[in-house]
Amino acid sequence: MSALFPALRAATDRPALRFGAQTLTYEGLARAAGTLASRLPRTGRVAVWATPTAETAVAVVAALLAGVPAVPLNPRIGSGELHHILGDSRPALVLAGAGDELPREMADLTRIDVDVRAPGGRQAQEAVTDPEAAALIVYTSGTTGPPKGAVLSRRAVAASLDALATAWAWTRDDVLVHGLPLFHVHGLVLGVLGPLRRGGEVRHLGGFSVEGVAKELGEGGGTMLFGVPTMYHRLAEALPHEPALVRALTAARLLVSGSAALPVHDHERITAATGRTVIERYGMTETLMLCSLGVTPQTPASVPVGSGPRPGSVGLPLDGVELRLVEEDGSVLPEPDGETVGEIQVRGPNLFTAYLNRPDATAAAFTPDGWFRTGDMAVREPDGYVRIVGRKATDLIKSGGYKIGAGEIENALLEHPGVREAAVTGAPDADLGERIVAWVVPADPADPPSAEALAGHVSALLAPHKRPREVRYLEALPRNDMGKILKKALGEQALREQALRDRG
Repeated sequence: MSALFPALRAATDRPALRFGAQTLTYEGLARAAGTLASRLPRTGRVAVWATPTAETAVAVVAALLAGVPAVPLNPRIGSGELHHILGDSRPALVLAGAGDELPREMADLTRIDVDVRAPGGRQAQEAVTDPEAAALIVYTSGTTGPPKGAVLSRRAVAASLDALATAWAWTRDDVLVHGLPLFHVHGLVLGVLGPLRRGGEVRHLGGFSVEGVAKELGEGGGTMLFGVPTMYHRLAEALPHEPALVRALTAARLLVSGSAALPVHDHERITAATGRTVIERYGMTETLMLCSLGVTPQTPASVPVGSGPRPGSVGLPLDGVELRLVEEDGSVLPEPDGETVGEIQVRGPNLFTAYLNRPDATAAAFTPDGWFRTGDMAVREPDGYVRIVGRKATDLIKSGGYKIGAGEIENALLEHPGVREAAVTGAPDADLGERIVAWVVPADPADPPSAEALAGHVSALLAPHKRPREVRYLEALPRNDMGKILKKALGEQALREQALRDRG
């Protein structure tokens, strides 16, 4: 396999990383990462305290140069989860910024402070070339138990990034802007390693802000923006009042949303204001990237290749990815019809190797013939385009003999002017099996839309059997760091809000 970072071999003064006022050229990155790599062990693993800083990027690149797997850690992690991850991965040391205060659970770990201005010669040779060698161990969100460490090989990282480069016409001339966390594959693998593999530039905002996006995509010359739906929602809200933001998004070559479905209403608002289509892609920690809409290489663009913009679709499988939909009994669905819901199963060079220390979970994740069970439910259009309808565990509702995806109902609810946020779940029902429950954050808390109005609205847009039978109102939806709605926490949050109202 070729080197993960060819641009580091012939280090130049081209910009590589910018975090705020801190900028590293490829020569500076090669020197800093190479110097740090020379201090790392060649066996075991290293933890990385993954703050949104240049130190994190240098630390991960150094680990990859040294051939030692990096374990990125969420700096906002809880003590119980951190204790589990440290005990499971057993890192030999931790890499952190000099000013980072680490939790007491890490007190016994050897610590190396990352110096992004390290003096010394270029030492950017990659010590490991085996494509199956572990590159990263990224822990899942742990929604069904303690987080599991997905072992991602160098082969998986390279294959996924190269497939995206083909789909998005991604080159060394692109400047990627984002404000994503660096402990997850979206921000770290796509958002940092992706540009570095191409020889391009990363401009990290430190934290997402509308002003930062407008500045870096506008006068800053950024060509690509990566974000999650929460970020694009804030951009859509700001567009009517921010002409500089309109100009910036209009000038961007590529706008990409991931980690959760982007509501159709936000798609439409952004396109109406800028003429740009936000491209959605689909992937998981265990699979890296699986699907996306392709774009033409023209600049500025954001024009999907094929049959035109499709809000709500994640496009076609990427190069090298095999994808199929299956019934609950494992039988493969027949030809795509755009209606039948099935679970997504995939194969390809982008898949993870195993769950660390969990051969049982690894075996359970794959079918006997080697397909990975994603747990995501989708429908496929006759031309092969994939539309995600939700997670099998939380978003597939079996009501009155129908299999219903929560995602399409959520999109319908969001088209109601009285709804600011919405989530949909199923609840046990003696008659229907499950009834559809809508969790709504009203646009005007003092005058929320009635349950009858919302049910009628959904029935008119979709079908009567997809209408919510129950509506619960909240002040906000619980979300994780990537903006995903925590559906299992909805009931708990409702109880807390009710208790506060009762006391008030």
